[in-house]
Amino acid sequence: QLVYPYDFRLTEKEKTSICYLSFPDSYSGGLGDTQFSFRLRQSGGQRTTHYEDDGEYNREAPLTLQRESAHYFGYVYFRQVKDSSMKRGYFQKSLVLVSRLPYVNLFQSLLQLIAPEYFDKLEPCLEAVCNEIDQWPPPVPGQTLNLPVMGVVIQVRIPSRVDKPGSSPVKQFNQENLLPAPLVLPSIHELDLFRCFQPVLIHIQMLWELMLLGEPIVVMAPSPTVSSEMVLALTSCLAPLRYCCDYRPYFTIHDSEFKEYTTRTQAPPNIVVGVTNPFFIKTLQHWPHILRVGELRMSGDLPKQVKVKKLAKLKTLDTKPGIYTSYKTFLHKDKTLIKRLLKGIQRKRPSEVQSALLRRHLLELTQSFIIPLEHYIASLMPLQRAITPWKNPPQIRPFRQEDFMKTLEHAGPQLTCVLKGDWLGLYRRFFKSPNFDGWYRQRHKEMTQKLEALHLEAICEANIVAWMKDKSEVEIVDLVLKLREKLVRARCQHLPVKEETLQRVGLYIETIIGSLPEDLQTVLHHH
Repeated sequence: QLVYPYDFRLTEKEKTSICYLSFPDSYSGGLGDTQFSFRLRQSGGQRTTHYEDDGEYNREAPLTLQRESAHYFGYVYFRQVKDSSMKRGYFQKSLVLVSRLPYVNLFQSLLQLIAPEYFDKLEPCLEAVCNEIDQWPPPVPGQTLNLPVMGVVIQVRIPSRVDKPGSSPVKQFNQENLLPAPLVLPSIHELDLFRCFQPVLIHIQMLWELMLLGEPIVVMAPSPTVSSEMVLALTSCLAPLRYCCDYRPYFTIHDSEFKEYTTRTQAPPNIVVGVTNPFFIKTLQHWPHILRVGELRMSGDLPKQVKVKKLAKLKTLDTKPGIYTSYKTFLHKDKTLIKRLLKGIQRKRPSEVQSALLRRHLLELTQSFIIPLEHYIASLMPLQRAITPWKNPPQIRPFRQEDFMKTLEHAGPQLTCVLKGDWLGLYRRFFKSPNFDGWYRQRHKEMTQKLEALHLEAICEANIVAWMKDKSEVEIVDLVLKLREKLVRARCQHLPVKEETLQRVGLYIETIIGSLPEDLQTVLHHH
């Protein structure tokens, strides 16, 4: 019915997709308000964003919270109430917030404030809210922001890449005597993992492995809320490693990618997809891993844990909850985690404490797995003394899987992790996954930039006048052009170089040009 602000351009295809994704696609008898999220592939080419600082934000934000360039997130508030004046006897409407940022807690909290007002007062309410949001500061990683909206101030900290993984967000911010007292969100994006993973706590190990390997997974849930929370919980369980595959927290049969995902002519894509329509049981039964969950109810004791079952058992329509897969885990189950969570349930520990336990366990698991890889890749960096000013910096040595495997005997995950099992087999499978590819590219890019930076520093330290003594004009002009190119690249790519280093290189260039004949000086100044 309405897109606000008006000047925001969505393609017809995107509008249609957003409409379908904004409503539960299978009958839910539940009346009242529900919230869920989706993720949507952008269609129709690149659009300029309002954010020219994309690069800066993405450089400082954790990899898992970067602004998406080819996808939108949709955050939905859906209301369904009886209303005899409507043709269907029901009032059904959704308010959707679309963003490139995965700040699920912030945006869902925002919708809880806006949506009830919007259903009551309609467009003027959106106009007022958008005027307030326009005044908000941009999200700067590491900063705590106060965001006023509808008489409330939401206070939230934007995580930064330099935060220590697993450190809990600062509980008490400086309140600055804000009146009314702010609505403090403990995290901008972290879900209540314990609640989301309730029915599968004893299989957390298996789910972590499936996510690490980028396996195709279907989450079949009774509602978009359960489906989107489970998918987002799964994609977050590798942090601080970035999950590099595609994921759809909620997916409907009307989606433009429906054919692509349900075709049997090729293997299912590396994606986690959340669905609620029973029709998918038939169309997706060739997928290798299907997680079927019921409604999430928080109760005082450990909820019924789903069983691992053979895929062949998935035939019927009233499929029982379970993990339908023939996957055999590489690592053994961690019994201590389950014992600690059970103790927490008996002692009625709050859910956020249980979630912190769970998150810490997953973090330690990921770190045990990734630290040997980090050590090995760091050893591929050329020695600092090999970087000389007048030669191109040496190459980073290639990543050799077999060489890496040899390092595991004396520096493998067994040093930091109590879990036994076939770690080598897990690494071998991981090398074939998009997550390895994404991790390696990111690291390689960072190392290349570090080399460039070290090279610029070496140039700064060098005695340029001595070098020029026995050089021809051609060689000197060539050096000027190369140095200029390096300077431009350092600024464009925001290399990790001190500003004074860049200024010194700039001065060098001027000095060298000054030593050349005037006709060449003119050409180089215009060049």
